[in-house]
Amino acid sequence: MIKTGKRIRNRVRFTEEFKRKIVEDFEKGIMSVCQMERYYGISNPTIYSWIYKYSTYNEKNIRIVEMKDSDSNKVKELEQKVKELEQAVGQKQINIDFLEKMIELAKDQYDIDIKKNFNTPRSGGSKRTKKK
Repeated sequence: MIKTGKRIRNRVRFTEEFKRKIVEDFEKGIMSVCQMERYYGISNPTIYSWIYKYSTYNEKNIRIVEMKDSDSNKVKELEQKVKELEQAVGQKQINIDFLEKMIELAKDQYDIDIKKNFNTPRSGGSKRTKKK
C-alpha cells in the first residue's frame, strides 16, 4: 500500500503458450469461460480477447456467444419435445393410412361408399310438424 491508500496492482503477464492453451480448452469444451475465470482468476474480458485473437474458429467481426447451462438445457428440452411431436405425427399418419385402407376395403368387398360423395343432393332433413 502507498500513502494515498490505493492498492498497487501487480500486472500479470501470461505467456502466449498459456493463452493458446486456454483458448484450446475453451474450443474443446473442457471448460467454459466462467469456469476458467474462477479457476485461473483471470477476468472474463481477458479470456474473450484471447479467444478472439487465437481461436482457430473465429473469423473477423464475428462475436462468440457462450451458452449458459440453462440455455443448453432448454435446447435439449426443445429437441426432446420435437422428437415426441414427430413420433406423435408418425402415429397419426399410421392411423390415417389404416383408416383409408379400411374405407377402401369396405368399398371393394361390401360395396359401401363411406367417403362423402359431393355430388349427392342434400337430404331434406326433418320438417316441422304442425301443432294440433
